[in-house]
Amino acid sequence: MSDHVLITGGAGFIGTRLARRFVDAGHTVTVLDALIPQVHGDHPEITSPLVRSLDGVATLVEGTVTSTDDLRSTLTGATIVVHLAAETGTGQSMYEIDRYTEANIGGTAKLLDVLANEPHDVRRIVVASSRSIYGEGAYLTPSGERVYPGHRADADMAAGDFEVHIAGEGALSVIPTDETAKLHPSSVYGITKQVQESLIMTVAPTVGIEPVALRYQNVYGPGQSLKNPYTGILSIFSNLIRQGKEINIFEDGLESRDFVYIDDVVEATFLAATMPDAAGGVFNVGSGVATTVNEVVAALFAAFGTEVPTRVSGNYRLGDIRHNIADTTRLREILGYAPAVSFRNGVARFVEWVLTEPIEGDSYQRSLDEMSSRNLLK
Repeated sequence: MSDHVLITGGAGFIGTRLARRFVDAGHTVTVLDALIPQVHGDHPEITSPLVRSLDGVATLVEGTVTSTDDLRSTLTGATIVVHLAAETGTGQSMYEIDRYTEANIGGTAKLLDVLANEPHDVRRIVVASSRSIYGEGAYLTPSGERVYPGHRADADMAAGDFEVHIAGEGALSVIPTDETAKLHPSSVYGITKQVQESLIMTVAPTVGIEPVALRYQNVYGPGQSLKNPYTGILSIFSNLIRQGKEINIFEDGLESRDFVYIDDVVEATFLAATMPDAAGGVFNVGSGVATTVNEVVAALFAAFGTEVPTRVSGNYRLGDIRHNIADTTRLREILGYAPAVSFRNGVARFVEWVLTEPIEGDSYQRSLDEMSSRNLLK
């Protein structure tokens, strides 16, 4: 059966590839996107390859999920909604609180309000949630008890202690976090994603729509923004390497993330939108492998075939987590999918693409200055 798919935020890194995946499978796609300059530049039709990649693939509507009229017009005829629209970036969310809340929570509320109060054909909605809703995620105590530590203390990190702790316990060992874990985000961004997911999973079934939540880990690959300094260290470090500038490694470089390649994310999202068994499910979408920041730097140096000076500075950002690894058992057992691209191979593909792109300016330093001025970067 051919579906009409609405992808909110669909002109972005994930959405443009996902639109192509749906069209290749015989579906029709409409994209609703605000085309913000932070991602697409001031003239998206010229400056954004992502926008241009939608030509002949999807109907692109420039608009916003914070507008009921824009939602109403793009929902017409839609049978599947993939809700990607969101402001992203842990650091920026800590001082642009109203903007993140309005877009991520307010936009989701407006989407559901239209679906709850007006006729529609939507039968499934997939929401892009985030690993950030777990906060520090799952750990084991020395006695083997599974625990979910709270946020790290500023005083500990200022003293150079970046690990997570629980009073009365010894050293904790990070383990993969599954979908039943405690939700306790440590940033405004994480809070908005938790509320966004909860709204979808609670309201959708009451209006006859099957909800699915995908908790994306750190998504990377060709096509991700090299302009936006809030979307990941691979882009940030790549720009610094190409400019021959020093890389400042925060904390001690041993903090880790679960990096998942864009093609794996797109396929998991497509399956979540189309497979009957996905209905009502919550799924981690990650590689299940922890990669430290030091390992990221080494992989980029290898892929670029060059190195720049590095400095492990001990700087840290309030709101950042120490580790997170996804347990992808549910993704594999219910959707029958396991991510296929290793970090080493994914970085090689990413760098190959980066070298075809123009070198971006120093927006990263501006973002650090903004955080420093608000006492969020120490």
